[in-house]
Amino acid sequence: MGVSPNFSIVTLGVRDLVRSIAFYRALGWEERGDEGEGICWFKTSGTWVGLFGYDALAADIGLVREGDRADPATPPTYRGITLAINMNTEAEVDAALAHAESVGATIIKPATRMEWGGYSCYFGDPDGHVWEIAHAPGFAVDEHGRIEIS
Repeated sequence: MGVSPNFSIVTLGVRDLVRSIAFYRALGWEERGDEGEGICWFKTSGTWVGLFGYDALAADIGLVREGDRADPATPPTYRGITLAINMNTEAEVDAALAHAESVGATIIKPATRMEWGGYSCYFGDPDGHVWEIAHAPGFAVDEHGRIEIS
């Protein structure tokens, strides 16, 4: 049978839930849920981003016991994963990056024309989760914010 590729949620472990919720709200993302429940959801074009306390997520995964602390060290900025947002134009990339920076994002790599023909930049959220904003000429963004890769 296999595993269905029905990717629906990315959950980010965050050190300060209130701060992270405020950041994603300021990006202008649609919020669902209540931080009082320990997790908050933000709707994207085809999936959801969940914000969950770092230690609570580690306990949920089974890496630590409930109530214990996960690795107290600040996690590195690069963790072997990026989350990507595609745009239809370079101007949209620039505008989105400027907005993210204005609400507290850390610019990791300014928008740059890439050798593969696109235009890309990277920013970090308050916990260092890395987001790419890109214009890839071969990946048109539809009216629902989704792309098709052939």
